[in-house]
Amino acid sequence: MVKPDVYHSLGLSDKEYQDILRILKRKPTNTELAMFSVEWSEHCGYLCSRKWLKLLPKTGKYKTLIGEDSGGIIIDDLAIIFKMESHNHPSQIEPKQGAATGVGGIIRDIFTAGARPIASLNSLRFGPLSQAYNKYLLNGVVNGIQFYGNCVGVPTVGGEIYFDESYSGNCLVNAMCIGITKKEKLIRARAYGRGNAIMYVGSSTGRDGIGGCSILASNEFKEGQDKRPTVQIGDPFTEKCLIEATLEAINTGYLVGIKDMGAAGLTCCTSEMASAGNSGMDVELGAVPRREENMEPWEIMMSESQERMLVCVKKGKEEQIKKIFLKWDLNASVVGRVTDDGLVTIRDNGKIVAKINAHALTKAPIYDMPYSKPRYLRKLNKLEASKIPDAKDHNKVLLKLLATPSIANKAWVYRQYDHMVQTNTVVLPGSDAAVLRLKGTDKGIAATTDCNSRYCFLNPYRGAQIAVAEAARNLVCSGAHPAAITDCLNFGNPKKPESFWQFKNCLEGIRDACRSFNIAVVSGNVSFYNESPKSAINPTPAIGMIGILNDINKACSQNFKHEDDAIILLGYCRQDLGATEYLKEIHHLTKGDVPQLDLKLEQAVQKTALEAIEKGLVNSAHDCSEGGLAVALAECCISNKDKMIGANINKLNYDMRLDALLFGESQSRIILSCNQDSAGKLRKIALEFKAPFYVIGKTGGRVLRILNDTEELIYLSLEDLYEKWGGSLQKKIEG
Repeated sequence: MVKPDVYHSLGLSDKEYQDILRILKRKPTNTELAMFSVEWSEHCGYLCSRKWLKLLPKTGKYKTLIGEDSGGIIIDDLAIIFKMESHNHPSQIEPKQGAATGVGGIIRDIFTAGARPIASLNSLRFGPLSQAYNKYLLNGVVNGIQFYGNCVGVPTVGGEIYFDESYSGNCLVNAMCIGITKKEKLIRARAYGRGNAIMYVGSSTGRDGIGGCSILASNEFKEGQDKRPTVQIGDPFTEKCLIEATLEAINTGYLVGIKDMGAAGLTCCTSEMASAGNSGMDVELGAVPRREENMEPWEIMMSESQERMLVCVKKGKEEQIKKIFLKWDLNASVVGRVTDDGLVTIRDNGKIVAKINAHALTKAPIYDMPYSKPRYLRKLNKLEASKIPDAKDHNKVLLKLLATPSIANKAWVYRQYDHMVQTNTVVLPGSDAAVLRLKGTDKGIAATTDCNSRYCFLNPYRGAQIAVAEAARNLVCSGAHPAAITDCLNFGNPKKPESFWQFKNCLEGIRDACRSFNIAVVSGNVSFYNESPKSAINPTPAIGMIGILNDINKACSQNFKHEDDAIILLGYCRQDLGATEYLKEIHHLTKGDVPQLDLKLEQAVQKTALEAIEKGLVNSAHDCSEGGLAVALAECCISNKDKMIGANINKLNYDMRLDALLFGESQSRIILSCNQDSAGKLRKIALEFKAPFYVIGKTGGRVLRILNDTEELIYLSLEDLYEKWGGSLQKKIEG
């Protein structure tokens, strides 16, 4: 009998081991035990989350594509494939390689579907930069993203970075990729057709990454643990060759299916391709290319070496496919055949070392996790605003908010990324959303990643809804129709009822917001166990959303373009001080409930802005988010350093707390600028959609001046604003 410490070390519980005995009707071999451990890990099998993921809508306003490893939508004859996933734990240990292989892995999920990768984005979270190790992590992660993305030739066009104490000890690195192809070129991660060949292509197999999904990504960080051996090593130059060889091979029509050897490596590919194709597979490990000697069968099956894939090839076409990969200087070896017995049979030089039903491997147990609302929320959600003094110097507050790392200009980061390779990028990093042209058409794609984790900490349901709404708002500000989302759900230990309550409520919030917008969740990833010995991270359901521009020439960005334009506010300013960046940075409080969200109002505001942009009435559009109205107006003035334009805001006239007016984070607000003679036309559109509409001032000059009625609240030069916003992040990193 296998001793408990053996299967416990692989992450299997006593009950799971007994289930394995029942399935096999015998004691498992070492290789079989390893295969079950990775396929039944939380990272691969979604034991705790699978039940709840069924809540997410899979259909929406656009025709959706749901694959094994990625998803997308159909636009005319094109398929747009996209996905986001995490590489948090590896990045905390080895930030450069953790982030680099995260980028490489998500790119492979796109081109193994038959789509050419055209853009990458990322969503990053770190602890405060006052701590040296957090600076080290940020530098390493950015270095890894630029190293892999720039070398592989896929532009990094957008993303987000936030800083919070909860991420000290467990940073988040979520990578997103978008690809396009003709819809008839799509291919699935399936193996079927008795006698068809199973080919291993790409890099050789080594010991790097062994147990990454079961040991590293499915457990919390503990004091004194060294998990470096479980971190993979990436080679972007090999991946570039793999992209070209794979797409060329798909074009032959000889491929039945293809899958990336990501988490769980060869185990994942053999079992999941066979299960998805309702078939079996007989594989010989002796034919697997290796770069290390004396590897045990279980090591080969668990290895997560990068830039490798498994391909199902039509019988008799093996040589043609082999020649393509060899031409690109890649391994290509026939390692097995498709069977019709439903079994994954693994041989080592002829000796059977594993024989398992494919469905049994891929259908991991589903657990009903207990959940309960955290008691601390009763206290934290109560905010007595009357006891919080209004700021005496609003100029000083605005400058401090602009300098905070979560709000400040992220140019230090994105200037390290190549965002122009492939020459599709129309709106560059630094605006509300990235915009890419669809070559050969008049259409474009906009993309963004969004999540305010403080909101999700204080109110997971509404915080997740706001993440979806803000992502859609960012796309609308670029001139795009929100189309579909991918998500990356980052949470603490699911075995802790309070953490699972956060997960459940965030999922319900995403579901309800997506239904309201009639958009589907086409792909995604769950990352649990994001905890350090100090605490769990704030719940962070990162939303990656794409939108469609019907006319790429109507793409919009956030910076003011002309002097003497009318400045328009769509939406209401409310007394929303709870959970704000202002409250945290100025009063050192993480308290209150999150801002209200009326999804009908949100859609009215978004439809108004989108129609105005599409009719050519709008010169700039920017949503109000962290830091509120004052920060958003400042960003409109200074986000184009080469052409900064001031603003005179003299028509607010609100009877409310001045700090709430300036720095409150009321939702469903967009700032537009337009020619003076277009303001009336824009007002009519707002009336049609019943969106609140206010002309609040006009552009011009070299200062940002904000009055409420006749009281001057803000008066700052553009140079002073830019000095705080433009260079503070770099100073904190390099200081």
